Amino acid sequence: MVIFRIFKVNDMVVFINSMGLFGLDAYEVRVETDISRGIPAFDIVGLPDASIKEARDRVRSAIKNSGFDFPMQRIVVNLAPADRKKIGSVYDLPMLISIMYASGQLKSGFSDSVFVGEVALSGEIRPVNGVLPMCIAAKEKGYKNFFVPAVNAREAAVVGDINIYPVNNVRELIRHLRNDKCIEPAPFFNPVNIQKPYNVDFSDVRGQFEVKRALEIAASGGHNVLLIGSPGAGKSMLAKRVPTILPDMTFEEMIETSKIHSISGALPEDTAVVCERPFRSPHHTVSPAGLSGGGSVPRPGEISLAHNGVLFLDELPEFTRSAMEILRQPVEDGKVTISRVQATLTYPCSIMLIAAMNPCPCGYFGHPSRKCTCGKGAVASYLAKVSGPLLDRLDLHVEVPPVGFEDISSSEKAEPSSEIKKRVDKVRRIQNERFRGTGITCNARITPALLNKVCPMTPDAKETIRRSFDSIGLSARAYDRILKVARTIADMDDSEVIKKEHIYESIQYRSLDSKYWK
Repeated sequence: MVIFRIFKVNDMVVFINSMGLFGLDAYEVRVETDISRGIPAFDIVGLPDASIKEARDRVRSAIKNSGFDFPMQRIVVNLAPADRKKIGSVYDLPMLISIMYASGQLKSGFSDSVFVGEVALSGEIRPVNGVLPMCIAAKEKGYKNFFVPAVNAREAAVVGDINIYPVNNVRELIRHLRNDKCIEPAPFFNPVNIQKPYNVDFSDVRGQFEVKRALEIAASGGHNVLLIGSPGAGKSMLAKRVPTILPDMTFEEMIETSKIHSISGALPEDTAVVCERPFRSPHHTVSPAGLSGGGSVPRPGEISLAHNGVLFLDELPEFTRSAMEILRQPVEDGKVTISRVQATLTYPCSIMLIAAMNPCPCGYFGHPSRKCTCGKGAVASYLAKVSGPLLDRLDLHVEVPPVGFEDISSSEKAEPSSEIKKRVDKVRRIQNERFRGTGITCNARITPALLNKVCPMTPDAKETIRRSFDSIGLSARAYDRILKVARTIADMDDSEVIKKEHIYESIQYRSLDSKYWK
């Protein structure tokens, strides 16, 4: 994907300074256009992909159908550096402008301008992916004007101190460049104060007070959660409401998340910037590449699209073993590295992972009133699909019991998400103050070097976790995660020191290991 700066060297050759997108990073590209005498031809070189080669016909038709002259000469466009693969239809509009410029139909004066967009045969300018990161890069390089398809204008307008010109068609753009009729720049768009109301709320959930408490702890500290229970208990319903109690996104988080969605083409047409924390729920048939990302030039997968939000994996044992195991490193590191022959890219994936599962194939193992029809071997085999290392990375293991008749038939309104969110915001403010200047965003991201410093315990608490470590057989990772969850619970109680009761509650959320997996 490319953005362009134009200046003319002589009557026949136009050199265009540009930038391409490689993952989330920009790199310098020079588009060299030469028009010379000879048999009419239009060649594009410099490792273009099929969509760029097809631009020859799109550009030719767009120029003619917009009422301008296409030069019947030999045209060569070189995309340099020639050893890097160029991808996407974003080159269409800059190539069209360069041909108009080199053929004398446009005069100079575009040295501070950037052009990006796909052209239709009729001359219409169609939207492209990656406008936001390209606009950010253009501003950093010192460009003053950014010409984009009208549909992408609001997305680009988030970036201040650069003029954003929304373009609908070639005729409109040429009139502007000739100073015949100017296009009005799009106004600066500030997404910080824009909040779309969620169509779900925790007030819809009847009963399940213990599970709500666990999810509040998870949201307060950014911890990963495993929900296990029988069908119809409300696991999916509860998980879908977690984003409603998470803290509002900062401007930096909005931009970072939007860049990922922009290059993936995942931004809806009516959405300029991702203002709410993402909630991604891929089907269990998703491939490992679909989760982590992939392609000849790797693109973000579901893990990265959930960056700064929630990744929900429903029916966890139904995912393939390879898909589940691919989560282990990204969940731990907050980034995913994808290596291919042509490229190795790293995408951020700081996520809150929520997984849900039944306790057995039929779903009723341990149910208080319904009998499980699975054999012991079937139950063990089903639970074994979730590996120990992955289970270790899920901080809270929460059993979701069936909802009783009294709860589900009650007319009493449950606590709304807004009230829970107030408490979560308070705890996050404590963490922001604690980790100021460290780059850590929540308790779940505490590094091993800081763990003992920020998690002081009373002697009783230390003795409690020591006994549990020996009796339950905790791993070193499980010990760290119990301590981080206890730190969050202590923050919820406005306690600087982790007490015995905080450790007890934290250990309680690791007890399902022994109930189901042992």
